[in-house]
Amino acid sequence: MMESMPIDTRHPAVREYLALIRLQVLTPLSLLINIATTIVCSAVLTPGLSEISRQYSTTVAPNPSLIAIYVSLLFIGQIGYCVLLVCARKPETKIALVKGVGLPLVIANWVMAFWAIAWVLQAFLVSTVLLGILLALMIYANITLLVYDSPTRSRPLDVVFIHAPVRAFMLWPLMVMFPYSLFITLGYAFSPSEPQHYARYQWTGFGVMMGVNVFGLLVVILSRDIVWCVSASWLCASVWSRSPKPMPVWLTCVLFTIAYPLGLMASSLYMRFRGYRNGAIMLSTDDENDGPAIGQEQGQGGEQQRGPHQVDVDALWG
Repeated sequence: MMESMPIDTRHPAVREYLALIRLQVLTPLSLLINIATTIVCSAVLTPGLSEISRQYSTTVAPNPSLIAIYVSLLFIGQIGYCVLLVCARKPETKIALVKGVGLPLVIANWVMAFWAIAWVLQAFLVSTVLLGILLALMIYANITLLVYDSPTRSRPLDVVFIHAPVRAFMLWPLMVMFPYSLFITLGYAFSPSEPQHYARYQWTGFGVMMGVNVFGLLVVILSRDIVWCVSASWLCASVWSRSPKPMPVWLTCVLFTIAYPLGLMASSLYMRFRGYRNGAIMLSTDDENDGPAIGQEQGQGGEQQRGPHQVDVDALWG
């Protein structure tokens, strides 16, 4: 009988392998529960997620239809993430999955599922707290992902199925849902049949939208983040497309919907132009093209002197 060989779980390679196996089980399970909970709370229960969103209007309230499309694309991206989690073979991809993202995405899916239940129950204080936890988890996941695995063109699948879903998952509460839920919790909501109340909190909504989008635009310009650009433009459109909307908030969101792609293009063109200038070939002068002086070429007795970058091969090899 062959003796069983114990596995040293303290070995780093074994621990990373076990962590990958754990993620391959927990991540699809959490995503499945998140999707099932969201579908039940949207299509089965009455009122659902969209109906409650239409009942509680604020100056930063988004369009439920555009948010539903955004969340659907987010789920599709996470499905690709789960497939890559099983099929990953490159060590860099495994490091990005295990150390870069890891368990925060699993916990975030559970938190979003509980948020959907709290939203349907109209427990807005609980939903605001859950969205804050979700935002903190995804900020942490994005930071660690950039530390362990920066986006690179050599691994496009990592960018599409790891960086893009994680970044988009962070922007959903950051730009729309957390401010919206917070406004409802603070009593800044009103009935859509009373548009005269929009003027009461228009400057508060303007300040929130301006602050979030100025920060996002700086990130897009400095890092040339395509995912942030597309996601932020979509979320801005979801805010201004819901009417009625006070003019300061509506105009701010419209301008930033246009500013994000323009900022990305301007930053990309600037970096390319600067790269052309830095990579230009400088022609040498005539003095630099001239050979060394006769006195430098030969020493006493006609012995040739070595230049500063020449190596004495005989002395090196004996």
